[in-house]
Amino acid sequence: MAPRSLLVPIYVVLALYAADGIISLSFLSTMVAWLQRSGGAGPFTVNNGGGTFRMPGEPLNLMTNHGHVTNGAGGTAVVLIGFGGIIALISEHKSRKKYGKSSTLFLAWAVCVVLSWLLTLSALIYTFVLQNQTSSQTISLQAAARAAPAKYPLDSWTPESWYNAMLALPLADDSVRGVIAYNLRIMRGWRYNLIALFLVGFVLMVLVVAEVLRGRKSRGTYGRAPSGEVEK
Repeated sequence: MAPRSLLVPIYVVLALYAADGIISLSFLSTMVAWLQRSGGAGPFTVNNGGGTFRMPGEPLNLMTNHGHVTNGAGGTAVVLIGFGGIIALISEHKSRKKYGKSSTLFLAWAVCVVLSWLLTLSALIYTFVLQNQTSSQTISLQAAARAAPAKYPLDSWTPESWYNAMLALPLADDSVRGVIAYNLRIMRGWRYNLIALFLVGFVLMVLVVAEVLRGRKSRGTYGRAPSGEVEK
């Protein structure tokens, strides 16, 4: 008996992968909107002894490339793998029914699934390494006061490590502290969501590769039941 088709499990995992990609893009777009248009750029009022100073919301050296890579991984999961996968799977069903073999589009999509997982892996490693390198950094109140109103010049920061360090400063407005804490949770959310995207992508990749190998082993009789009917 030939191994059962994995197309149905592929459909299910594909839906989860695309949905998680949408979640990743939502987290990132929310963070970017806050940084650029909704107050993340500051300035914030910071207490300093008997007075205050206005501190820009972003440091001079803010690293964002890992966010671009993550955005690419999420967009690839949604568009190329998600929507492209629907087209590829429909093409595969038609090719099996008509010709008893895999479609070229499905095989090309299978390669894209592997590349998409590698992109997610790269984003995962890049993001967590950067965050680990900067997570213990602190903002010098004296250096920030001297630099104000210019951007804080010391060290390089990820958005997450920067705003986490800002919460340790004596901010004059507690409501601002609450807003920063809320957006910091969103930043942590898209970072940890990379783990889910990586795991679901891995399952999808294994299923797709297994299905391609199943087709290659059945070359000549692929998709045909013992009665001669083509597999649905």
